[in-house]
Amino acid sequence: MIKLFSLLVASLILVIIALGSGAYNMAATEKHWGITEKIIEWVRESSIEARTKDLQVPQLDNAEILLKGAEHYHAMCTACHLAPGMSPTELSTGLYPQAPVFHQREAINDQAEKQHLAKKYFWVIKNGLKMTAMPAWGLSHDDHSIWATTAFVLKMRKMTQEEYENFIHSAEDQEHHHDHNGHSH
Repeated sequence: MIKLFSLLVASLILVIIALGSGAYNMAATEKHWGITEKIIEWVRESSIEARTKDLQVPQLDNAEILLKGAEHYHAMCTACHLAPGMSPTELSTGLYPQAPVFHQREAINDQAEKQHLAKKYFWVIKNGLKMTAMPAWGLSHDDHSIWATTAFVLKMRKMTQEEYENFIHSAEDQEHHHDHNGHSH
């Protein structure tokens, strides 16, 4: 037992020395080590799961919420997450890890899976994610706006450019205004 403990302490000291020497490259142009990616993903998913268990998902499929979500997504998210028909931006290209491109994902028909994803998306949009460039929009937007954005992100799966543009034009026609705590943009 003492040998095992000594081996663990020595290994930890070597890891600290190696990391402190700059051996681990933090550049966004360099991918994480495989084990590092797995640990980060595990910690991220565990954190989100623990914090979304008790969230109650409101009705997300009405037209008003989707239009508000489209307007918020268009104003805040396209530089990183893109939109149908949009080419990668300088910002999206330089991100590591890469931001998900929601319109390229498969549509979801299972209601339980949609509810689960809605909770996760809401929490991430509201709180952001460390070391990913995902901001915490909950500091400048109310929960209703964040749920609306969540609804639109879910709706975007396999969305065409024409469908996306129709949502944006409809939001503009209905005079939705991207708002930060009462300050319109």
